[in-house]
Amino acid sequence: MSKKNIALIGFMGSGKSVVSKKLAAILKREAISTDDWIERREGRSINRIFEESGEPYFREQETQAVREVAGKEPVVIDCGGGVVLNPQNIKELRKKSIIVFLAASPKTVYQRIKDKEDRPLLKTADPQTRIRQLMDQRQSFYAQADYTVVTDKKTVQQVCEEILHLLAHE
Repeated sequence: MSKKNIALIGFMGSGKSVVSKKLAAILKREAISTDDWIERREGRSINRIFEESGEPYFREQETQAVREVAGKEPVVIDCGGGVVLNPQNIKELRKKSIIVFLAASPKTVYQRIKDKEDRPLLKTADPQTRIRQLMDQRQSFYAQADYTVVTDKKTVQQVCEEILHLLAHE
């Protein structure tokens, strides 16, 4: 297997955080979350950043986080759901990473995140419709991944095994 980074992209609730930790443990690599990097650097939660500084500011911080973490290797990177919105982020990740899109249906995403309060983009009267809208808007960005793994009805272990199988020849 390649010594390149493994960057996980996908919509919120697709499994990036749990899969990145498990995959990193299996591969004996560090797992790095761009959202955690931003929260540590800012000293405040993603929710507070959105509320106090707005989404454009958050996206700038996200780009800085990608630039920094993508330069490390070999690591497993848990990219925030919106990382793909900036083409520069994908370009930066491609330098040293294999990009894996973790795909989940809108129904699965909703079931996984419906009880979470830390999703600023879903603070709406109809989160299920918002999930579908955002997923539709981002689909072409997610399509830039090297590989796609569907996480619906799969355990974290099964998703990790599928990723390892795909990357076995890298």
